[in-house]
Amino acid sequence: MTRLKARILLADDHALVRHGLRMVLEEQPDLEVIAEAGDGIEAVRAGLEEDVDLAVLDIAMPRMTGLRAARELHRRRPELRVLMLSMHENERYLHEALKAGACGYVVKAVADRELVEACRAALRGESFLYPGATSGPVPEPLQDAEGLEPAPDDPLTARELEVAKLIAEGYSGREIADTLVISEKTVERHRANILEKLDVRGRVELTRYAIRRGLVEP
Repeated sequence: MTRLKARILLADDHALVRHGLRMVLEEQPDLEVIAEAGDGIEAVRAGLEEDVDLAVLDIAMPRMTGLRAARELHRRRPELRVLMLSMHENERYLHEALKAGACGYVVKAVADRELVEACRAALRGESFLYPGATSGPVPEPLQDAEGLEPAPDDPLTARELEVAKLIAEGYSGREIADTLVISEKTVERHRANILEKLDVRGRVELTRYAIRRGLVEP
C-alpha cells in the first residue's frame, strides 16, 4: 500500500530552524515530519530507528557532522534518501555531500522556496542541486573541514579532528569518550597529541583553531 505522506526526519542543531523548516514541509499534503534531531548522533539513531523515507540533515551539527551522519546512514540503511542543508553555496561541500551518499543539497537561505521541491525530487529517486551548482568533478582535492578529513597541511588525523571538534564544543573527556566509543585515557592521549601538534595551550586556543578550520561555528 502506497503511503499518502512521505515520512521525513529533520536534523538541525537550531530548534528555531527546525521549527521553520517543519512548517514549510507540513504545509504540503504529501510530506510529514515524524522525527527531529539536534545533532548528528541523534540523526543517525532516529534514521535507523524510525520508519522514515527521507532524512534532511544540516551539514554542520555538533558531536557528529551532517556529512558523517549521511555516510553512516547510507552505509547502514542505503535505501534511505538523504538531503543536505547548508548555509553555503559551496561546490566542495556539495561534492562531499554527494560522496557521502546524499541525493541533494539545499541552501538554507532559499530553503523556504526549494526544500519542498528537493524533497519530492529525492523521494522520486532524483538528484537536487542548488541553482548554479555543477555535478562535474571538482578539480582540487576534496578537503571539506565539515567532513573531518585532514587537509594536506593539517597535522591532525581524522580522529584527532573529531576529538578537537568535541573539545571546542565544550564536551568533557567522559562525554567525548562516550560519543566516540573510546576510553577516557584514549581521549586524553588524543588531546595531548593535538595540543602538541598544533603548539597550542588549552581549550581557548584550540577553539580558535577549530573555528579557523571550520570544525565549529564561531
